[in-house]
Amino acid sequence: MSALKLVSRTKLYWGLLAIFLIGVLSSPVSSSGKNIFLSYGNLLDVLRQVSTTGLIATGMTAVIITAGIDLSVGSLMAICSVVCAMLLTMPGYTPAAIMGVPAVGLVALLIGVMLTRFVLLNLEKSRQGDVRRDIQLDPIRGIVAPAIVGVLLCALALWFLLPQIQTKFGVLGVLIVAPCVGLVFGSINGFIIVAGRLQPFIVTLAMMVTALGVARLTAGQNNAVLPVYTGSNAVAEFDILRSLVFGIIPMPGLFFIAAIVIYGAVLRFTPFGRYVYAIGGNEEAARLSGIDAGRVKIVTYAISGLLAGVAAVLYVAQYRQGKPDAGAGLELDAIAAVVIGGTSLMGGRGSLAGTFCGVLIFGLLSNILQLHNINSNLQLVLKGLIIIGTVLVQERNAADLFAYLRLPFWRQAHQKTSAEERTSEETQSRNLGGNANETP
Repeated sequence: MSALKLVSRTKLYWGLLAIFLIGVLSSPVSSSGKNIFLSYGNLLDVLRQVSTTGLIATGMTAVIITAGIDLSVGSLMAICSVVCAMLLTMPGYTPAAIMGVPAVGLVALLIGVMLTRFVLLNLEKSRQGDVRRDIQLDPIRGIVAPAIVGVLLCALALWFLLPQIQTKFGVLGVLIVAPCVGLVFGSINGFIIVAGRLQPFIVTLAMMVTALGVARLTAGQNNAVLPVYTGSNAVAEFDILRSLVFGIIPMPGLFFIAAIVIYGAVLRFTPFGRYVYAIGGNEEAARLSGIDAGRVKIVTYAISGLLAGVAAVLYVAQYRQGKPDAGAGLELDAIAAVVIGGTSLMGGRGSLAGTFCGVLIFGLLSNILQLHNINSNLQLVLKGLIIIGTVLVQERNAADLFAYLRLPFWRQAHQKTSAEERTSEETQSRNLGGNANETP
């Protein structure tokens, strides 16, 4: 039984291994007889291609764990790609500069205020020796000191960015501005959801349309594509974001892996991560236990927007262009990868390790189909079927489906499983001193 439980808990990794083996065994060979799928260049291409989707899926995971959804990430990536391309290629006070630089100042101000308050609160709790009790800081430490630090951090950010407006932005400049634009839009999503008590589906759907319109207005009616030619109309150093680090791993893949590791550690080892899971499991119970559910949800949507901005910069570096429809449909790929990775759409369950596997499964599957020159429309059909099958296995509902279809073998197996579950529930109820037949 323990072996079966181990296999059940690691079925996602077995699925990834199965997809990989299918790719190896079914791969075409080159003229020299080498396996194309196993070639180093092909595997690097897979990692490079899934990195953009992977970054967005990383932010999406925490949102879905809180029982939310973010349909706007594709459009946020689009608007951030436009901002990035314009900052790289157009000097002066362009719409991208007018939008992006104030966004950085606002983010720097808020980060300075919140980080200072967090540090001072924890220092005061340590001094009093009571980390659980709510503590009120005096006006100097609670308002004045955080405000001073926030203003200083904002001034530092503007001092770094304002001179670049008159020339063109460099690599570090766009890596600061574009993610901050995404973070601001993501924060707006979270704030409206929490303050307006609206469904995340509706709010992010509205933001998806709004951000797409803002992206088109920012780019201009005559700019369907904003080309970025490094060494010509953009700085040559921007090519570093599409290069191989130490000749081994592509830079976009490094960003993706770093995001998975850092955010995964945050969700697993910090109080914030525990709050995310608690809210997804039962938001009302989380509120009653003292968790500020609204603030946690705003942060998850803000981080989702931030990672969409990072993905946008890498998109511009990889495809040498920014455009208002850069992220069209990407939110659906990200949601599919997260769900394939075992995160429940009902909230409260999931992990970034699973999302990492889900992204790789999605990428390897696409690569296998492309190597066999499968028609692109048929690829979409096959991907959809595989997603449904994978989710049925993840949610353990495959037996229910076959039983519903009245297949004799599966119906008997389903009845046996249901009887075992009822027996287990009755035993647990008796152990708790209750009656299994009682109704609440």
